[in-house]
Amino acid sequence: MQYHLLEAVKNFNKPEQHVLVIGDVMLDRYLIGEVNRISPEAPVPVVLLKSQQDRAGGASNVAANLALLGVKTHMIGVVGHDGEAAILIDLMTEAGIETANMVRSEQRPTVAKTRILSGHQQMMRLDQESNSAFSPSENAAMQAAIKTQLALKPVMVILSDYAKGLLSKDICQTVIKACNALHIPVLVDPKGHDYSKYAGATALTPNKKETAEACFTTTSDPELLAKATHLKNTLQLEFLVVTRGEEGISLIDNHAHLLPATAKQVFDVSGAGDTVIATLAAGLINGLAPLEALQLANIAAAVVVGKVGTVPIRQDELIAAITSEQSSEQAHKVCDLGHLKLKVENWKKSKQKIVFTNGCFDLLHAGHVTYLEAAKKRGDKLILGLNTDRSVSALKGPTRPVVNENDRARVLAALESVDAVILFDEDTPLNLINALQPDVIAKGSDYTEDRVVGAKEVKSWGGEVALIDLVAGRSTSNIIKKMNS
Repeated sequence: MQYHLLEAVKNFNKPEQHVLVIGDVMLDRYLIGEVNRISPEAPVPVVLLKSQQDRAGGASNVAANLALLGVKTHMIGVVGHDGEAAILIDLMTEAGIETANMVRSEQRPTVAKTRILSGHQQMMRLDQESNSAFSPSENAAMQAAIKTQLALKPVMVILSDYAKGLLSKDICQTVIKACNALHIPVLVDPKGHDYSKYAGATALTPNKKETAEACFTTTSDPELLAKATHLKNTLQLEFLVVTRGEEGISLIDNHAHLLPATAKQVFDVSGAGDTVIATLAAGLINGLAPLEALQLANIAAAVVVGKVGTVPIRQDELIAAITSEQSSEQAHKVCDLGHLKLKVENWKKSKQKIVFTNGCFDLLHAGHVTYLEAAKKRGDKLILGLNTDRSVSALKGPTRPVVNENDRARVLAALESVDAVILFDEDTPLNLINALQPDVIAKGSDYTEDRVVGAKEVKSWGGEVALIDLVAGRSTSNIIKKMNS
């Protein structure tokens, strides 16, 4: 995981900017107990109630994720005049969400979902909501709240649609057109079959099932991503995000990218989509590219699915998860040829340009780091072929290397510029180059192209050779001489 992603999360707290969330708010209530017998009145389990938990759900969970990540957040939604409304408003206020423009309805109750659980097992769910269409007075109140909030110039707007009637086509298009005029990005978590009401938004984040429904196909359709790309283009989106559960997350922009799932254990997927869109938004408004922001969202989702019920991600949890992921990722950068070929295959599928370089990299110094950073800039992924101890001794003499091959590999894997490290024992990396077929071979500018091993081969499959300027006066030999002087 790249270091600047961690820095972005640490800087989410910016009081001068805020995100506006508009959507179907609801109260998620959990009645938790134990089941030890079957009722004598009917063949149903008897749950002995032990505790009750109330949490902000639906669009209010999106807002809670943002607020607990440190992002200043405003909320527009509809609640009734009931006890559930009071509880939900209190929960949002406690999370730090601005609720001044919440709409109170005289016609409908606050949406509430009551789940009865024994251990981690959900026994039943009771829903409280109205199926009636929103009245003209409710829609007018929504339009007024939206106008007031957009005048405050949010840096991003999120439409969180749970198909409860609030986000009608008129409301969605009013928001999207107003935001486009104000150059405010709009992210949408969609519902339903007709996505035309979201046309002109910046991005949508449906799950795999929702994507299939919107494309009028099935989740098993091998052409689903191609159809999703057509959907993105039809709706004039900048990008489309498809959350795919245990398969990870797909980003469709000019290409299709897959981020594998990172969850260690899954107790409950409730609210994971809310966490994804909230973390994506937080990353985007802090300068991350969509793919980078989704890396954060993927990690955040892995945290919340390991909890029971709808639970938002906190900033400290995300920082801890990134740190853990970073350590794990660094260790996994050191590959054997089989694993590296699989990585390269996936990188090539997502149209990423692969750079290869090689060397001994004994006693890592500033010259090495600068060289590797420059090599990485020649593409998207940098593979480093590292000489084994035997081959270093053959090249440099019996007193080298100073640092053994495993330690050298682990230190190089910790560099942000390096995406994979592989040890090779041959005199040259030619066999490795032929096996991986990189797009670019990088060497120091003290070489000429005709002396670069693999240059002819990489050019034969349409690649190129990059000669990188070296930092004068920096070398392992000079360091060793100074140590021995």
